[in-house]
Amino acid sequence: MATLTTETLIKTQVIQKAWEDPEFRARLLADPKSALRDAFGIELPDHIRLTAVEESANDFYLVIPPNPSDIIPKAERITIEPAAMWGTGG
Repeated sequence: MATLTTETLIKTQVIQKAWEDPEFRARLLADPKSALRDAFGIELPDHIRLTAVEESANDFYLVIPPNPSDIIPKAERITIEPAAMWGTGG
């Protein structure tokens, strides 16, 4: 069984609340830091920017994370072959 990270658990809780509570979803989209603070007690530092967007049937968002070379030492990096990741390999 896979272990979920704290970040994944929080994201799951926020998404579930947004699906179930239209008022929270509207607040999350308008002012995500305040919405998280009020609903979950999560206080993000001032230097952190947080943007919430809502996908639809026709709108999708691809998030490009920070470059690993900026945050992970080279000796600790792993390589993932795209074919293995997407199941397209032989």
